[in-house]
Amino acid sequence: MSANLLNTKLEFAKNVVKQAGAFIRQHLSDDLEISEKTHFNDLVTNLDREVQEQILTQIQTTFPQDHVLAEENDVRHDIKDGNVWVLDPIDGTTNFIVQRDNFAVMLAYYESGIGKIGVILDVMNDNLYWGDGSSTYKNDVQIRLTAKPLRQSLIGVNTYMYRTNAGGLLDLSHESLGVRAIGSAGIEYVNILEGKIWGYFSNLSPWDYAAGAVLIAPFGYITQQIDGRPLIFEGRQMIMSVPSNQLDKIKAYFK
Repeated sequence: MSANLLNTKLEFAKNVVKQAGAFIRQHLSDDLEISEKTHFNDLVTNLDREVQEQILTQIQTTFPQDHVLAEENDVRHDIKDGNVWVLDPIDGTTNFIVQRDNFAVMLAYYESGIGKIGVILDVMNDNLYWGDGSSTYKNDVQIRLTAKPLRQSLIGVNTYMYRTNAGGLLDLSHESLGVRAIGSAGIEYVNILEGKIWGYFSNLSPWDYAAGAVLIAPFGYITQQIDGRPLIFEGRQMIMSVPSNQLDKIKAYFK
């Protein structure tokens, strides 16, 4: 793909995500239609579905040859097959419902399984994080990030994985200053980019990590399964996003 077309897609992604954030903020006081998906704490609202439909329609209209992998309504496509947009219309739906805070809109673009574009909007702070895999920006300012040693840092965790010591996560946490759990992968990736956490460990679906993996890659971060295998972009996986130059320390815990 030409650089011009990729830049066009990046600007498109930034615009539709910003529009989605404005739409959500306009409807914060609405009475939500809330449904359970797989469990009482796995929720979806009418706004999740409306935002997804808005962005999906714009992708299909603007780039009709491209495909979409999205969270709601069983919109699926193999990320290794052609040009694929990966969409999470509201990441952190429970936070959105209960707190009206700590949730994000995320959109990524992949070509034959390779991440080319990542966009995350911290909706309530209206901060847009975006990049092309070689550089990453917060709004219009390029981000500079150098990971600190684990012992000088906090880590972001999935609470179930942490309390059950999945893969050795609880043991690893003893090498850090402590853990934090936000309940939104998008906000966790924002916290990595802001230097607030050293890494992130969770049980995620592709739309949860697709954008974040692109945005943190320029800073030497790797996103993979906690057993070291590559991401497969299918179903849920226990994953970690961590500084690649500190993998040896992690491997001593994740067996």
